[in-house]
Amino acid sequence: MTRQRIGEELWPTLEALLPERRVSPRGGRPRVDERAAALNGILFVLFTGIPWKDLPPEMDFGSGMTCSRRLREWQDDGVRARLHAAMLARSRGNTRWPFIL
Repeated sequence: MTRQRIGEELWPTLEALLPERRVSPRGGRPRVDERAAALNGILFVLFTGIPWKDLPPEMDFGSGMTCSRRLREWQDDGVRARLHAAMLARSRGNTRWPFIL
């Protein structure tokens, strides 16, 4: 199974559109900044169509449940629409992407 990751040249553009890590009002251990891994995991699941729970741990995308939760959070925050708009602007008409946002 191959894994496609967001390239280093594209990541800064996408990272700027993602919300900062949320801090729990209940305290606890700070979350690791796993936004790149989560986004790669989300794209992998959407591209392959596998269930979230079947995201292979050896792919280093984090757990499928974490990726699923980030997708819901980011959709609620309007991130998906911003990422899509940024990718359209960057593609300059070339919409033959290996994944759909």
